[in-house]
Amino acid sequence: MWRVWAALLLELLEYNGSIKMHDGKQGQKDAYELVLDAIDTGLYLPGERLVESELAERFGVSRTPIREALQRLETQSLLRREGRSLIVASLDHNQLAELYAVRAELEGLAAQLAAQHAGAEEIRVLREMVENDRNLLDQPEALARANRRFHRQLHLASHNRYLVQQLDLVHRSMALLVATSLSAEGRSSKAVDEHDAIVTAIEARDGGAAGRALRTHISMAFETRLKLNSTQE
Repeated sequence: MWRVWAALLLELLEYNGSIKMHDGKQGQKDAYELVLDAIDTGLYLPGERLVESELAERFGVSRTPIREALQRLETQSLLRREGRSLIVASLDHNQLAELYAVRAELEGLAAQLAAQHAGAEEIRVLREMVENDRNLLDQPEALARANRRFHRQLHLASHNRYLVQQLDLVHRSMALLVATSLSAEGRSSKAVDEHDAIVTAIEARDGGAAGRALRTHISMAFETRLKLNSTQE
């Protein structure tokens, strides 16, 4: 029976993660979320200019909430001003290192807390996510979406709302990374194996091992990111 419920929860997560906004009828998301999603999914890449009128037309909302959304994204450093224009920000080497350092510590803590507080059902969902992701090893973009869902589920399993809020902020900044590190040769299978190790530690209720496994995972992702960046310069 638990497999049925786990599958239903996975489908719900996939549905929520796959929703794309194209018109005003999709107004469950506000303008801020619409623009953020567009950046996160690569519709707007670092260095691209965002035009208020074009965004309003694309998303079927008025210009006032779009203007407020852009101002909010600018204060969060996801957009930067270039003359009178707002463009999608990019991360330099130091910013990238800082982002991964914070992510490693916060997600490591989330894994540690998940080992202590996650319900049996939550752990089974994490395990099923890992097993399902093995079917996506040759689909880096699909695996990247699944990867975000896995990390989000792990954050929630920590049962610490303040930690989840901070991790949401960190993951918003991850939207500024142009390509997924899972596209690097051999990285997909290694990443899923690392997820497996994290879940195994959580299943064993070993918080220390879960935290270490998560920090190792982020370290490997950062190393892969640096290698990708070096080939693009």
